[in-house]
Amino acid sequence: MEQEHLQLRKHIEEISKLTEEEWEFIASHFHLRRLKKHHFLVQEGQKVDHEFWIVKGLVKSYAIDSKGKEHIMQFGMENYWVSDYPAFQFKREATMNVDCLEDSVFFSLSFNDRETICHQVPAMANFFRTKSNLGYINLQQRIMSLLTQTAEERYEEILQKMPHLIQRVPKRLLASFLGVSRETLSRL
Repeated sequence: MEQEHLQLRKHIEEISKLTEEEWEFIASHFHLRRLKKHHFLVQEGQKVDHEFWIVKGLVKSYAIDSKGKEHIMQFGMENYWVSDYPAFQFKREATMNVDCLEDSVFFSLSFNDRETICHQVPAMANFFRTKSNLGYINLQQRIMSLLTQTAEERYEEILQKMPHLIQRVPKRLLASFLGVSRETLSRL
């Protein structure tokens, strides 16, 4: 079994244990993709029918407002799941972009394949429910930090929760994620 599949199985089995037969069925629905830096996984205006698990690399999920300002929702790195989830869930066009900041390796999973897997393997329904709940919690915490914390507190929180991110992300992108100017970030 190739290394990437072993990583995916380990990731899933941190939450839901699988039999060999279940794993073979599940693995057949995931498709390995490799993208270079600056290529899009999801692009605004396109139909979104896949979600992605990051094996290796770094992406940013963001939207651009009517004034051309970029708003970064999240950075995703190894073991993160990414997509434009409203577009994925409701089979609509993307309102966000997911762009590779590094050469990256992903497993893609279509909406229909995810539904099939969850129907056939109840442990996977539990896995995706757990991942969705954790994602919702992280999003809620991010929104609360933007509403209630100072820029310095948000920066300290990133240093604590994701210390490697600081080394991998250009300062202008980190500033956008924190909701501050690059100059303010430099002062922090």
